[in-house]
Amino acid sequence: MTLSLRNSATEQTQNTLEELDFERTIGGLGSETDRKIPLIDLGDFETRRDEISRELWQAASEVGFFQLVNHGLETEEIRQAFRLSERFFQLPEQEKNRYALKKGQNAGWEFKSQVRPSTQTADQKESFQVTLPRMEGLWPDQVTLAEFQRIILDFEYKAWRLGMQVLSCFAEKLDFPRDFFALAHDRASEEYQSTLRLLHYLPLSKEALQDASLWRAGAHTDFDCLTMVFQREGQGGLQVCPGQDANKDGNGPAWTSVEPRDDIITCNIGDMLMRWSDDQLKSTLHRVRMPTPEEAGQPRYSMAFFCQANKSVTIQGPNGKYPPITAHDYLQQRIAANFSAEKKSD
Repeated sequence: MTLSLRNSATEQTQNTLEELDFERTIGGLGSETDRKIPLIDLGDFETRRDEISRELWQAASEVGFFQLVNHGLETEEIRQAFRLSERFFQLPEQEKNRYALKKGQNAGWEFKSQVRPSTQTADQKESFQVTLPRMEGLWPDQVTLAEFQRIILDFEYKAWRLGMQVLSCFAEKLDFPRDFFALAHDRASEEYQSTLRLLHYLPLSKEALQDASLWRAGAHTDFDCLTMVFQREGQGGLQVCPGQDANKDGNGPAWTSVEPRDDIITCNIGDMLMRWSDDQLKSTLHRVRMPTPEEAGQPRYSMAFFCQANKSVTIQGPNGKYPPITAHDYLQQRIAANFSAEKKSD
């Protein structure tokens, strides 16, 4: 199947995405359980490509979540990006507001503005989103935050490169050309939509922890093809629930905590790739839990890179299970559902 690009809006015929209907049913505490999350070694990638591809496909089709080691990003580079992220979020609110989120553009700073369909309350976090073609006026200058733009852009490029390497394995398994997803996520294009998101989950008091309606990030699946999450050691909270366990035995989702390590990248399949694979690959439910009483008053930082196809790329699987839709229209529907919902609580 060749890569299809379209200038028209979309051939999509569904007004409501099935993914949104699913998210609206998964709020609530659920239970916790231990599971093994697949750990995949990317070392000696070209020599071991077939072996790695088999492991990635098995993890993505059975669990939807996996972790990468020997992935090519230096641990110190990841830590350096975290240090700059923390410095950005330490800026005064008035200063950060100069780089406010551009509506519908996935670029800029937001504070507690994301409302999950699963919870209908604002996530207890702030973020700074980097989407390359939309960053005009959104970078702190050298006086405000020295080297921020250079280092974060370099990190974004290395994350994109790794994402394309992983996606090339899925492309071949789907009988697409090896570079299919790299062309669909062309970083040089003005239609580029992939996003690096710096995240700061807010410190919360013990009193706030008593509010059962609040979440650092409510249960959700991601919009994209592939998400790569970078976590800081000692700052846990990410939890995963494979789709087949979302309502096991009718008792609600069963969640597994993902231990944070500086040298491991945690990945999950997003709804865009699940649709593109005709549901062969599984987009996995996940969330960031509220702090424990012992963690009250402590922040949590993470970074996520979202591989999101360029605007005019048409998403349709090899077997045509779903009607075609452009990546632009698909993302706009998902963004609208998460940033335009009426908040029940701040």
